Amino acid sequence: MKGTHLIALSALVSATVTASHQDVIDDILKRLDKATFFFENQFRHINLDGVVGYIILHAELNESVRIWSDKFLPSQLSTATSVAKRLDQSITQAVSALQRTDPKYFREFEPLLDTSFWSVPHEWSTSDPALAYSAFRSMECYDEQLSDKCITLLLGTWKDNGTPCMVTKPCLDTMTRFGCPHYSLSHQLLYFMIGTMRGCSNILQGERRESRANMTERDYQKIFCSNMRKSNEEFVRKVFPGQTRDIFIENIMLCGLAGFSDFYKSEWLRHILLWQDPEVGCFGKDEQDILQGLGEEQVETLKVHKRVKRREKTLSDGCSSHMTGVAVSALGGYLNYYLTEQDITKRPVT
Repeated sequence: MKGTHLIALSALVSATVTASHQDVIDDILKRLDKATFFFENQFRHINLDGVVGYIILHAELNESVRIWSDKFLPSQLSTATSVAKRLDQSITQAVSALQRTDPKYFREFEPLLDTSFWSVPHEWSTSDPALAYSAFRSMECYDEQLSDKCITLLLGTWKDNGTPCMVTKPCLDTMTRFGCPHYSLSHQLLYFMIGTMRGCSNILQGERRESRANMTERDYQKIFCSNMRKSNEEFVRKVFPGQTRDIFIENIMLCGLAGFSDFYKSEWLRHILLWQDPEVGCFGKDEQDILQGLGEEQVETLKVHKRVKRREKTLSDGCSSHMTGVAVSALGGYLNYYLTEQDITKRPVT
């Protein structure tokens, strides 16, 4: 009787967990459906960074339907498949619009505008608090133009028919510098992620520092995500000061895509869901309200510490193109993670 009771209790706990995950999956899919409706109506006005976010979401949805179709409820599978099909059409239109409106930027980052470029994690690891810096530098450590140049050297788009996987000393020095905060940190991670997805195996060949002789690309990713987690925990503790919601979501999106499961916290998901405009479906309108409520001196202080995104666009309805893009791809990552969690044979590695 005791053994039967334990089996029944175990089944009840399992059913509760599964139901809980199903509720979350339902909510995520509803939010993605709403955000896709926004994209369908606004794709002509969304910048390249925002479009890339939807392209990553498209890759995540395609992968979830392909691998986890048996983990969806029938209604969920129908929604996921429908959203993926709608994105397929609207992304094609958005990419064509980008090619017309910003041809140089389009050419430099065209490989990132292909759904097949982005790989979705199937195995998981976690970041390590012991790798966190004792303190972050007070200022960003990179120039956005240098970051763009370094990525085009990896992609091979630095000139027509350019050789891919090229690494220069300025790029290596910048992308492996420790102590960098915020957007510098996330773009250091992005540099290594793009290099990995592009198939570059030579990023660290020019490394001459003996102390880092045995470090791999994955080691750098783990260091960066350990510090991005530290940043996110600080943002939560300080109740998202200034305009930190955007980088908070970007950290989740990138480190989740890099396979670090500890970024898919349910508490962090609740924050993201709260920041979606329930009517329009976009993200970032609240951040614009916050900025408008600050004094002139506070706004200037924020600009000093915050990356200035040259191509960020605040759309006519107050939505943020960049924040919407990173939010939808972060939600797509959460979806895959929760589907993985439902398969006991593929639980995240801790």
